[in-house]
Amino acid sequence: MSDQNPVFIPGPTNIPDRVRRAMLVQTSDHRAPDFAATFAPVLDGVKRVLGTAGGDAVLFPASGTGGWEAAVANTLSPGDRVLMARNGMFSARWIDLCRRHGLDVEVIDCAWGAEAAADRYAAALESDRAHTIKAVLVTHNETATGVRSDIAPIRAAMDAAGHPALLFVDCVSSLASMPFEMDRWGVDVAVSGSQKGFMLPAGMAILGVGPKARAAMETARLPRGFFDIRDMMSANATGGFPYTPPLALIHGLRESLEMLFEEGLDAVYARHRRLADGVRRAVDAWGLRLIAERPEIASDTVTAIAVSEGVDATALTDHAYAAYGVSFGVGLGPLAGRAFRIGHLGSLTDVMVLSGLATAEMAMADLGMGVELGSGVAAAQEHYRTTRTAPVAAAA
Repeated sequence: MSDQNPVFIPGPTNIPDRVRRAMLVQTSDHRAPDFAATFAPVLDGVKRVLGTAGGDAVLFPASGTGGWEAAVANTLSPGDRVLMARNGMFSARWIDLCRRHGLDVEVIDCAWGAEAAADRYAAALESDRAHTIKAVLVTHNETATGVRSDIAPIRAAMDAAGHPALLFVDCVSSLASMPFEMDRWGVDVAVSGSQKGFMLPAGMAILGVGPKARAAMETARLPRGFFDIRDMMSANATGGFPYTPPLALIHGLRESLEMLFEEGLDAVYARHRRLADGVRRAVDAWGLRLIAERPEIASDTVTAIAVSEGVDATALTDHAYAAYGVSFGVGLGPLAGRAFRIGHLGSLTDVMVLSGLATAEMAMADLGMGVELGSGVAAAQEHYRTTRTAPVAAAA
């Protein structure tokens, strides 16, 4: 029966029954004229979630990593210089991907637990008088550390320096769960995936592509085939796909978008903030600390929690799974064994989150971690009880 338990990893997330049913479709012809009637509203809905009117939504059969590759391969040339902060596992992996593509990456090293520092981006951009930096990359929500970085100050730094670089943002674990404003923040390429806030299985890279990035594709010289955005956009314009599309995921995404819009995006963001606040209160009650250096940069989709000296955090997540059939996120990179993560995004309610907190407490008690049963749950209960709103369909 453990497969009925929700997961508390930061993706893939729980799949609502409505979305699962929407994906149970018979094979259909993606080259038939009526495919456009299914597909076009999906692209429009993704643009709405991205917060763009002038950009395009592009979907590839891939994960967010494929989206990273599409972003750089379509807009840059071998040897181009790019600037990126490294403040966690996923920013580090995007840097590695850029280097594998022959790009010259200037790295701003930040502590794991710190945000991508806008002032350090500003200094690097100001010193680049010859405008050799062709792209600025930022991880909006670092899934490994539970840290959110503000994008608007980084765009402001670019504008203040009069710098023409493209701005790429990884919003894999934030889109459809936390506010994202592609147009207002001046984002040229946004990269996300299906398996987080969109409540789908992994398998679809979701990109927002702005006008400046579209123009850069005409002169970019990095090779691209499967991830050629121009091919994709050309096929999309006539209601098609340049190769076989992931039809089940597209049907699921259409239903996911309906759920998000029924709840209302502002309500979705408020729900995630409320769930996150309850988890943070529980962590405080347990006497543990967040990996995030300051409360104001803590993520609303995943909380990374440092365990006490001498405790093996991986043993904790392994025990929670073996004893109670519940999954929590393990620590990644230098946080392996030193931290665990509670994902609280996608299809979750306060009642579901309370079950996860109760399970974490039981696992910690079983391992002699000195956590009082009920302490974190009670702290979260008090928060949820006093801030509750009417149930909404999208959180069911």
